[in-house]
Amino acid sequence: MATTPKPSSALTSPGYAMPFITVTALFFIFGFITTLNMALVPDLRRIFDLSYAWAMLAESAFFLAYFVFSAPSSKLIEWIGYKWTMVVSLFIQVVGCVLFIPAAKLVNFPLFLVAIFLVGAGVTALQTSANPYVAILGPEHSAPVRLTLAQAFNSIGAAIAPLVGGAFILSGSELEVPKSVIANEVRGPYIAIAGGLLLLGLAVAFSHLPHIAQSQESHPGAPGDAAATRSIWHYRHTVLSALGIFLYVGVEVGLASIAVNYFKSQGMSSLKTASFLVSLYWLGAMVGRLLGSWILTKFPAGKLVGVFATSGAVLLIVSMLTSGPVAIWTLVICGFCNSIQFPNVFALGIVGLGPLTSRGSGLIMTAIVGGAIIPYLLGALADKIGIQGSFVLPLACYLYIAWYGIWGSQPKEIVTT
Repeated sequence: MATTPKPSSALTSPGYAMPFITVTALFFIFGFITTLNMALVPDLRRIFDLSYAWAMLAESAFFLAYFVFSAPSSKLIEWIGYKWTMVVSLFIQVVGCVLFIPAAKLVNFPLFLVAIFLVGAGVTALQTSANPYVAILGPEHSAPVRLTLAQAFNSIGAAIAPLVGGAFILSGSELEVPKSVIANEVRGPYIAIAGGLLLLGLAVAFSHLPHIAQSQESHPGAPGDAAATRSIWHYRHTVLSALGIFLYVGVEVGLASIAVNYFKSQGMSSLKTASFLVSLYWLGAMVGRLLGSWILTKFPAGKLVGVFATSGAVLLIVSMLTSGPVAIWTLVICGFCNSIQFPNVFALGIVGLGPLTSRGSGLIMTAIVGGAIIPYLLGALADKIGIQGSFVLPLACYLYIAWYGIWGSQPKEIVTT
């Protein structure tokens, strides 16, 4: 009697352990840079006397790059492959970081936005290439585990960035700060980051990252198949995944960006302490992803997304209805609830796409533009009804993500021969 072979329990396919480690290190980079950008929001608001909505444009400029460059990044992958797309992405980030020097010297808000947009363009290409590359380094059934583990390093970078921002960028003084002070606060860190990215780009260029051919076994279909020529919009679970990523990134970034001001509204006087708590928010995401990579070996990815998103919604409701330490800490713990959502919503969205995987990745990465739109809307709501009341927006986002994980992520159709 024939028996069905059990799926391999290996994290990666044979020979791909070192490429997995190398690319996982890149997740640290875009986690660090993405979150460091958020550290600029409170200072930009004070120095340029901006409303919450206008200050959130720093986030909008960064995440708008995902909308503009995700599709071109997926095309770039088709032309030059995953490895060289990663190299190009790192060099684009170098250019963006260097542009912070004249922006800081001139104390020019629009130029800051241009610099942030360029850095975001580089991070977009890095995300669009690194996420699917990690997903296809092994069996499809273990892709959520690999992505969740890799995203844990994203969270490590994200947890460190607020500390760096608090120490070198965010002004600790509550006194009126001359605009020229920002030159000394920003130029140094971004020069160091540009140098580090340049060295990392060269290191990746000379590293051995093999070209990954999607196999028939784990990714059915071939480029000539009729099913593979369909529009990516034909695949419902991918489109719903993109919407989930749109809302998730908006929630994660919006809460982190407004957190310092929220903590102050709840009676916290020290900006340094507030920055430390934002670091704990990201540290919670790291812990959740490390724990989640183990839970995923025993628990379906979709249901886990549902549990974590529902927990985030409950915590936000508590934060909205309380004040002081309870309101502060329930928001901080939302970082833990965010932890496994991105890698799993992404992995669920590219299930069964075969040769359309890079296109699916491009569509989902485009949806990261939610980080530009949701934080701005959150800031506009905060200006009108207060920060606490504005949490009704991320609450609705969490509820959709929970629905997607439990029900909406089931593929109705996959690419098959």
